[in-house]
Amino acid sequence: MRLVALAALGFAALMGAPFAQAADGAPQLSLPIACEVGRTCEVQNYVDRDPGPGALDYRCLHRTYQNHNGVDIRVLDMAAQRAGVDVLAAAPGRVARLRDGVADISIHAPGAPSVAGQECGNGVVIDHGGGWETQYCHVAKGSLKVKVGDQVAASQPIAHVGLSGDTEFPHLHFTIRHAGVVVDPFAPGAVSAGSCPSQAGLWTPPAARALAYKRGAVLNVGFETAIGGMEAVEDGRIAMPAGDPPALVAYARMIGLEAGDVVELKLTGPDGKVLADASQPIDRDKAQYLSQAGRKRPAGGWPHGAYLAEVAVRRNGAVAFSRQWRTSL
Repeated sequence: MRLVALAALGFAALMGAPFAQAADGAPQLSLPIACEVGRTCEVQNYVDRDPGPGALDYRCLHRTYQNHNGVDIRVLDMAAQRAGVDVLAAAPGRVARLRDGVADISIHAPGAPSVAGQECGNGVVIDHGGGWETQYCHVAKGSLKVKVGDQVAASQPIAHVGLSGDTEFPHLHFTIRHAGVVVDPFAPGAVSAGSCPSQAGLWTPPAARALAYKRGAVLNVGFETAIGGMEAVEDGRIAMPAGDPPALVAYARMIGLEAGDVVELKLTGPDGKVLADASQPIDRDKAQYLSQAGRKRPAGGWPHGAYLAEVAVRRNGAVAFSRQWRTSL
């Protein structure tokens, strides 16, 4: 059976209407992806709670975008996706619909085919009874482990994370609905525009702890031998510099930056001297951002020893989050 795609479900109709309010019989949701949030995956986007032209998540912040009707949990890069990350059933139920056969390719890749009518890509819909269903989008072509009519248990693998449909990075787009209407699993009760009271979500306690809200995070760090771009970091094939490279460049990719943040990236040599130091103010909210700082090889070659890099995001003068990493030459 054909999986009802995100566009076919009607973003404008669903997101412009009030959210469904959680009722008795709502399923408790386990983490729908086999990863460790904060180490091997991160939440990229939440449900857009704003019924108007703006976009607000359940905390009245901006880690979402216009009419986004689910939760995006991304793996770190395509290397992780190629290794295989399981998509898991969030609650017990019956497989109601599925789709396979959509190519795993970024919508921005040269020659990428149209995904009109298949924005969800490959995916699964599970019926939990009482009008409740969950939808799992962008799974990898050929990775589905279930068929229509199968009964599944909570946390049972049903597919792999992919890059199918309307996406540019490997992730699971997870949506829950009641009677066909989107429910925000972090805040299932009805709220007025711009109001974000604390609510009990639909997650199990372990999933709720894992998915605790973050105002940004460091996604990838490493070293390379030349200034590169976001595509190389996303691909996950950057080789660690070794020997006496022509340059040493530290990079850090972050998500969830906010207007007014300042990104500070520093590279320090074995003798403790700073080799490169970059400070970059953020003029508007950034879903993801790549910072790089480096230095060309000195005339006498690189001194042997450990090279330390550190990135820090300052928000209102204080460090909001940071990461350190090192390599040896």
